[in-house]
Amino acid sequence: MGGWSARHRWTAVGSWLLFVVLALVIGSMAGRVDLTDREEVPGEFGQAVAILDKAGLSDGPAGEMVLVQAAEGSRKATDPAFRAVVREVVAAVKGTGQVTSVQSPYDLGAVSEDGRSALVRFDMRGDPETAADRVQPVVDAVQGVHDEHKDLKIEQFGEASSEKVFNEAFGSDFQRAEYSALPVALGILLIAFGALVAALLPVALAMTAFLATTGLVAVVSHAVHMSDTANSVMLLVGLAVGVDYCLFYLRREREEREAGHDAQTALRIAAATSGRAVLVSGVTVIVAMAGMLFTGIGDFRAMGLATMMVVAVAMFGSVTVLPALLSLLGERVEKGRIPFLHRRGRGAGGESRIWRAVLAGVLRRPVVAAAVAGGSLVALAVPAIGLNTANLTLSQELGDDLPVVRAYEDINKAFPGGPDPAQVVVKAPGISSPEVRQAIDAFSREAVAKGASPGPVETELHEKEGVAVLKVPLTGGTDEEKAEASLKVLRDEVRPGTLAKVAGLSAPIGGSTAASMDFTDKIGDAVPPVFAFVVAFAFLLMLLSFRSLTIAVTSIVLNLLSVGAAYGILTIVFQHGWGAGLVGAEGVGAIVAWLPLFLFVILFGLSMDYHVFVVSRIREARMRGLTTQAAIRHGITTTAGVVTSAAVIMVAVFAIFGTLSMQSMKQMGVGLAAAVLIDATVIRGVLLPAVMALLGERNWYLPKWLGRLPDMTHDETAVAPAPVRPAPAPAPVEPSGAGR
Repeated sequence: MGGWSARHRWTAVGSWLLFVVLALVIGSMAGRVDLTDREEVPGEFGQAVAILDKAGLSDGPAGEMVLVQAAEGSRKATDPAFRAVVREVVAAVKGTGQVTSVQSPYDLGAVSEDGRSALVRFDMRGDPETAADRVQPVVDAVQGVHDEHKDLKIEQFGEASSEKVFNEAFGSDFQRAEYSALPVALGILLIAFGALVAALLPVALAMTAFLATTGLVAVVSHAVHMSDTANSVMLLVGLAVGVDYCLFYLRREREEREAGHDAQTALRIAAATSGRAVLVSGVTVIVAMAGMLFTGIGDFRAMGLATMMVVAVAMFGSVTVLPALLSLLGERVEKGRIPFLHRRGRGAGGESRIWRAVLAGVLRRPVVAAAVAGGSLVALAVPAIGLNTANLTLSQELGDDLPVVRAYEDINKAFPGGPDPAQVVVKAPGISSPEVRQAIDAFSREAVAKGASPGPVETELHEKEGVAVLKVPLTGGTDEEKAEASLKVLRDEVRPGTLAKVAGLSAPIGGSTAASMDFTDKIGDAVPPVFAFVVAFAFLLMLLSFRSLTIAVTSIVLNLLSVGAAYGILTIVFQHGWGAGLVGAEGVGAIVAWLPLFLFVILFGLSMDYHVFVVSRIREARMRGLTTQAAIRHGITTTAGVVTSAAVIMVAVFAIFGTLSMQSMKQMGVGLAAAVLIDATVIRGVLLPAVMALLGERNWYLPKWLGRLPDMTHDETAVAPAPVRPAPAPAPVEPSGAGR
């Protein structure tokens, strides 16, 4: 593939550009289909949404509420002055023209037990999907009433106002990360290559691969629905692997030219060595990402498929258009050299001086190096044994400083469970029959009697659709553990003795607490099959690619150590709070539920990326006749600079996420950055060479009964020896007394 591209360079470049343009055009024509709520969260929550969808009730108006609260020991909600303020709130929200169904707390009985809080409820007009874009005038109107009555607490919370804040935080966070990623990557590549053209190539490849995949994903989304999260993760992974693959290929081509090979020979060697490593690495990353397809969660399926596609496109581009571009550019790839950076820190043969010094100590005392590095990683991983996962609450995710978060907390204190009730969706052929009505009434009474709800339970009857919706405030409110305990009482104790007794009736219980609990349960169930799939297939790929049982086993063990250390760092920082202030994560106390599985899949794939590249170079040197120790020294020192450059880019990009406002993004950024840093330094630079040095010739062990496996190793004969350069002529020696 590399040879053909180099010989037909204009065809290869033109075909790639045509592919990118066509993918974008077709994708924009097809349009992207995104996940629905039912697909995003499985379990009873998804069943409840499905019933509402089928009945045409899921697109009901976005509900909002305004809390009017007097200070403790001051006036009561029944006082005339308090009632006057409530009327002002009602008039203000009606005056915006954006709301409907405004209900006074005195008509609803929405006055707190202590008598000092009242709740005004209303709905946003129009499509609930766009309510967040239209809620600001209502928020301003409520704020205007508050400004005139500073002695009262007047706060708004609801579906539209909270979604607006969340979208702003989430959207601006990802936008800031995406805009920062490219300049950071380019800056590091400039330092790594010391030349502008060489630095631009990896970024250009990564971005064209991402753009092409964006179009392809839009087409595929008609079969497997996508999401904004999947698109952002696709950019993250696409940038990482696209830059990595180009970096590996480009550095090897430069190295062979520096060794004295002509341009075509250097390209052929790069294709046979780094090109093959890119293919093996890409397939391994794709297999790791495929693990997300086994979760049964819509967002994970979308992320898995999108990242698999972007890796495949980046891999294909690296072994086709990249050789063509290098053939076209020739020596011009060194254009735009930056003074003082070109060849900085590199010795003869493309070896890294810093890593050569580190490796000398490792190979001199491999037992000590393995014990110290391995022991340190195990010590980092130990805290992960007590890792606590949870779906973060609004205050944990966004902090207590935002008005909408404070409103949610205050409403929940005054009306426990009120802002976030469970939603029981009752579906029955005779929804208005006495039997069903009695069961609904019994459920409402038992929910309060068994302590699952403080009441009151609101019932909405939709006779035409054959559906009733019960809104049940949960005892526990914002306390996730207590709210989930209340939900379990509703599902396991209240429902079986009431609603479940009616033949043909179904009553799944949804709501945000149910969504959180069902999602966490599904994630927990998905962990064993995903871990088993990824580890098993990665092991098989390593075995086939290197024809060594030892290499396959050590690859898995080292990668698991890297992931375990990342889990430990997350637990230490975000759960126990050590150093949490440095990333603005005080008081979180838990790891967001989806992160451990997500990190495992991403990190396992990216770790294998480095591992394949380094071990391929070691094996190549060993097959050329070097001793194992000499092959290790050559392989590590010649690849360490490339791996370090690639890792620094990824660490910098991931670290950007650690600075974002949302706690889940902070956790993802810190986890990814820490793991990649550990993997590129401690694992690849110390532990891998130490372990391989201790194993010696056993590194290449393959049992006879495995000898029939397909041979996926590359042809080392493609690597031509470097031409012998003539020794420089000796300088002329002046005769004695010359110049006197």
